[in-house]
Amino acid sequence: MAAVSPERISIERYRHKAAGYDASAQRTMPLRRRTIALLRLQPGQCVLDVGAGTGLSYPLLREAVGDTGLVLGCEQSPDMFALAEDRVRREGWRNVWHANESAERVRLPRTADAVLFNYVHDVSRSPAAVRNLLQQVRPGAHVAMAGMKFFPWWTGPLNLLAWLKNRPYNARAADLWHPWDLIQAHCKDFEIASTQCGMGYIAHGITREEHP
Repeated sequence: MAAVSPERISIERYRHKAAGYDASAQRTMPLRRRTIALLRLQPGQCVLDVGAGTGLSYPLLREAVGDTGLVLGCEQSPDMFALAEDRVRREGWRNVWHANESAERVRLPRTADAVLFNYVHDVSRSPAAVRNLLQQVRPGAHVAMAGMKFFPWWTGPLNLLAWLKNRPYNARAADLWHPWDLIQAHCKDFEIASTQCGMGYIAHGITREEHP
């Protein structure tokens, strides 16, 4: 029997979580806002929201880039994307472009000036996804990301908690030691800070002139 791909596992898991996602994400909204602030967005810029989900970050990104800017989004879950489509249609946002496509395959209509990876662990652990996305941003683009990570190795059993909290959402739930390192390889001036008592992180950097 063929192995089920991480992409398919993720789609199935979010099928059952889409309806309640916005409510469950409220507890991490301060982290979302903090991560977006690290992008240092300016009016008129183009920002990419990776794994945009239900479009919960869209209003924050639109506020930062203004009416002359552009918000791009990609989301592979049909169930999550349908809710994002409803949000965009309901609000009448004309400067949001998004696609129901995987991060490994999406093609953007414009080069991005900044990239947000907010709690998209499976994407950040996919070399093909990271390569595809960061090849479509300009050199010197700001990158910011947030997510879960393991506690330091010496905490031992505590990491079972991190794994259990990550597993319902992600196919690569055990890959939590350095979840930022694939993106870090494409960046300079990369900084990492712990959040949530050590079980989370926020990181940011600037894309290099040449991709590794």
